[in-house]
Amino acid sequence: MSDVIPAPRAVEGPTHGGVSLGAETTLWAAPGTGTAERLLRSTLGAALGLPLPPGPEDATDSVRLRLDDSLEREAYRLDVVAGSGIEITGGSAAGVFWGAQTLRQLLGPDAFRRAPLRPGSTYGIAHQTIEDGPRFPWRGLMLDVSRHFMPKDGVLRYLDLLAAHKLNVFHFHLTDDQGWRVEIERYPKLTEAGSWRARTKSGHRASPLWEEKPHGGFYTQDDIREIVAYAAERHIAVVPEIDIPGHSQAAIAAYPELGNTDVIDTTSLSVWDNWGVSKNVLAPTDNTLRFYEGVFEELLGLFPADAAPFSEFFHIGGDECAKDQWRQSPTAQARIKERGLADEDELQSWFIRHFDNWLSARGRRLIGWDEILEGGLAPGAAVSSWRGYRGGITAARAGHDVVMCPEQQVYLDHRQDGGADEPVPIGYVRTLEDVYRFEPVPPELTPEEARHVLGTQVNVWTEVMEDHARVDYQVFPRLAAFAEVAWSVLPAPAERDFADFERRMTAHYGRLDALGVAYRPPAGPHPWQRRPGVLGRPIEGAPPNV
Repeated sequence: MSDVIPAPRAVEGPTHGGVSLGAETTLWAAPGTGTAERLLRSTLGAALGLPLPPGPEDATDSVRLRLDDSLEREAYRLDVVAGSGIEITGGSAAGVFWGAQTLRQLLGPDAFRRAPLRPGSTYGIAHQTIEDGPRFPWRGLMLDVSRHFMPKDGVLRYLDLLAAHKLNVFHFHLTDDQGWRVEIERYPKLTEAGSWRARTKSGHRASPLWEEKPHGGFYTQDDIREIVAYAAERHIAVVPEIDIPGHSQAAIAAYPELGNTDVIDTTSLSVWDNWGVSKNVLAPTDNTLRFYEGVFEELLGLFPADAAPFSEFFHIGGDECAKDQWRQSPTAQARIKERGLADEDELQSWFIRHFDNWLSARGRRLIGWDEILEGGLAPGAAVSSWRGYRGGITAARAGHDVVMCPEQQVYLDHRQDGGADEPVPIGYVRTLEDVYRFEPVPPELTPEEARHVLGTQVNVWTEVMEDHARVDYQVFPRLAAFAEVAWSVLPAPAERDFADFERRMTAHYGRLDALGVAYRPPAGPHPWQRRPGVLGRPIEGAPPNV
């Protein structure tokens, strides 16, 4: 029986006999398969002590990488044949790459280490054929690095973890009220002032605890170029998010003229040190529009549209914009009157549509949280449906592409168990099984409408995740269940074989251990993973399925 995660479409075998990989095993790679070739040498070579030198195409017990355009773009076929070798055939370089990740799993946990435990050993794989390909083209994870900054090496590590689970979109949440995380050369104060806050709330925003030291950091433009290139080598698109017009206090703290100066003294604002939704939002002025056009112009150069499929998308947030200051602002009210808008909600839609048109004119596609549906969108714009399924259903019926990421199903900052030892418990309980039974396509959609569901992603908000170990704990092992939902063709949620998934997870925990992932153990948190006395916000009962 296979223990591969995510589950392949079809597995024939394994049966007796197979192929042994050792120091003499060669690797033949057809033109166009270089990403998988480099992966195998850099991972298996380092982990198992296999040099995998180039060899002839017909070498016995070799590894061969091929392309076959009759396969779907990300599909692959992996053949292990005694006396012949291992052959991975993909519909594109991406398909071959995903097949190489499956080969890595077949070799066991040692293949996920950084150095060989038993140099000189051989590694056997039983005779079998695996045919596989993804259900959804968009299989993603959103990581918030604004609330708690994750240094570049941590981001690169997460790209490797996504690739190991055949996920191909990294939604990079770079700005918020609590910090601006990307260098913009024409506006240096965004990182000089906007990337640091004086202190940090420890736990939920109702907590009385504070960490009384500055927190922050940012990525230089070269860091971003490196991250994008590293992701592209792994067939992962990086979709940046710059939040507008709400969730922008860090930017206003750096450049006070961006705020509603006719309502409050914006020069008194600092980068926000608390959680929640700040009332300090961008002013709907021409100056603000020109400022963010300058920001976006630099970022489009750092995130090229052709780096990987879906790299043409640019996320502008658009969620949770408090309208209090706009209601009081003569400038905002004059803009409403000038544009013939009905109210402040339409003013936000006008703001979003401006950048929708701006991005479209440059060959890019806007994507935002489902609030951006209010007021209408350009035909190419897409929606991240987070407030349940309803926004995604509305968008799909209107002909817009959708990424399904409903909060009560796939927000991994929500707690995994109801136990008292769960660290900083947030929201409803979402167990490993709950995530495994998540269905991205709501039954209300017709087949034609459902074609607008590009796929799905999990969202990881880091207010209560102060370092990578806390991120690991919240993300894993649930990311493995999500990866199977996003990749594999599964039965209806109630009919899914969770017992078989748990069986395969027994092997997968060994892989995560070898990778150094600080996941939540099935029996509950280790003592060092707990956070006694740090207030969370648990919600009891079953979450709404809206």
